[in-house]
Amino acid sequence: MPPKDLHKRSIVKAVTFRVLVIMADALVIFFITRRYDLTLGFIVLSNITSTLLYYFHERLWDKVHWGRA
Repeated sequence: MPPKDLHKRSIVKAVTFRVLVIMADALVIFFITRRYDLTLGFIVLSNITSTLLYYFHERLWDKVHWGRA
């Protein structure tokens, strides 16, 4: 049986992925709105939610054996 990712690894993967997405989202949102307050508000709310969803998604997939060699 292949080794499973530790919870700590899943957290680090989720955080590093979110940093990349935050930067991309912020650029797009600011380009559209030209407002720092709207950009910051959207980024904070959406990324907290997305990070939690990604973490639980990752943990669920760790239990799926399909596609593992």
